[in-house]
Amino acid sequence: MKEISCKLLVIGAGPGGYVCAIRAGQLGVDTVIVEAGKPGGTCLNVGCIPSKALIHAAEEFEKVAHMAGGKSPLGIAVSAPVLDLGKTVAWKDGIVSRLNSGVAGLLKKAGVKTVHGWATFRDGKTVEVETETGSQVIRAETIVIATGSAPVELPFLPFGGPVISSTEALALSAVPKKLAVVGGGYIGLELGMAFAKMGAEVTVVEALPRVLAQYDAELTRPVVKRLAALGIEVMTGAKAKGLSTQGQAGKGDALLVETADGKNAKVSADKILVTVGRKPVTEGWGLDQIDLDRTGKFIRIDDQCRSSMRGIFAIGDVTGEPMLAHRAMAQGEMVAEIVAGHKRNWDKRAIPAVCFTDPELVTVGLSPEEAKAQGEIKIGLFPFAANGRAMTKLGEDGFVRVVARADNHLVLGIQAVGQGVSELAAAFGLALEMGARLEDIAGTVHAHPTQGEGFQEAALKALGHALHI
Repeated sequence: MKEISCKLLVIGAGPGGYVCAIRAGQLGVDTVIVEAGKPGGTCLNVGCIPSKALIHAAEEFEKVAHMAGGKSPLGIAVSAPVLDLGKTVAWKDGIVSRLNSGVAGLLKKAGVKTVHGWATFRDGKTVEVETETGSQVIRAETIVIATGSAPVELPFLPFGGPVISSTEALALSAVPKKLAVVGGGYIGLELGMAFAKMGAEVTVVEALPRVLAQYDAELTRPVVKRLAALGIEVMTGAKAKGLSTQGQAGKGDALLVETADGKNAKVSADKILVTVGRKPVTEGWGLDQIDLDRTGKFIRIDDQCRSSMRGIFAIGDVTGEPMLAHRAMAQGEMVAEIVAGHKRNWDKRAIPAVCFTDPELVTVGLSPEEAKAQGEIKIGLFPFAANGRAMTKLGEDGFVRVVARADNHLVLGIQAVGQGVSELAAAFGLALEMGARLEDIAGTVHAHPTQGEGFQEAALKALGHALHI
């Protein structure tokens, strides 16, 4: 059995793991990274990147279909479009492949040794990796657990056959005629809206009273309006109960649902996409051999991502919410620098969250309700209906909202909903991280004509002197 030793061992080459390994390598730390699949993890291979590729393709198809229907206000008319989803998926796979190669190249450039296989803990300093060529033992001074998360499977709707997770949804060769989506969170709505644009008849089943419940109702209202415009049926307060085979030729399967009024219903569907959340991947790694403290299902960490066992760190989704790739990346970079002897800790004021629905949602920091719980606040809201750039992009539905303390105008939270607002996340995050006040944002010259002007105008509105509304 082969044995190697290193200063740092990273388990998992997702966004957190590979960033940690690259930064450690840059700092001269002898680093090994173990990954059973392809580099990039869920985000790159079956999550963030491929889903955004599919969403973009769906948006482009819908634009052309709209033009073909003679409904475009731009005066553009085209023939009826045809979608070859197989080619779309092949294009998406090409992007993923290029990024896989890019991550592998960056690891190599940083001097990181990559071991392909499944790692299992023997003790707090040693893991055994099952590779294609046999077992390999790796001994390390420090270990970083970056094993990520996986889709939650419902016991009464196990994955298989017509029941799929987001992973299978991103690899379909044809658009299903009827798609039932169980779960009205960001993943379900992102993919549900994309397939609706590509021609699927979509029904969303959500157990809570409204979809996107993690956001406030004012922020999600434009998304709910768009769901209706796309012909997506939304069943709120409804609980999926299981699968029923209708037994009629050509009718396929149906999703059994208990509606909000307690009645039973059937939702006919060719595919049933289950998106009810994600769970940390903590099984199969031999974590029972090292007995780490947990917070629920997640590994408990401190403000330096240290676990309860000396010399073992944990980063990313396996450590809990928010389960976001950029959080994992920031944690990975920090841990690498700590291992290299730098003084670092986790002191982020805000982590942006983006929902790539139509229109998009961005939140940073505290919501109005969360901010109110801390004291008196000021809120400034600027609608994109008054923004020239948004109007020229047919993206007038939405707004930017700034939440600040009433006494010293310190910005506590920023939210936006609208076409392309994901690109404003950087400005929002920077403002909170640097401790901006309303006057700082209002006094910054924003380029015209851009949607970013809405950010400045929202701050001006909170100060009582918006210029364009």
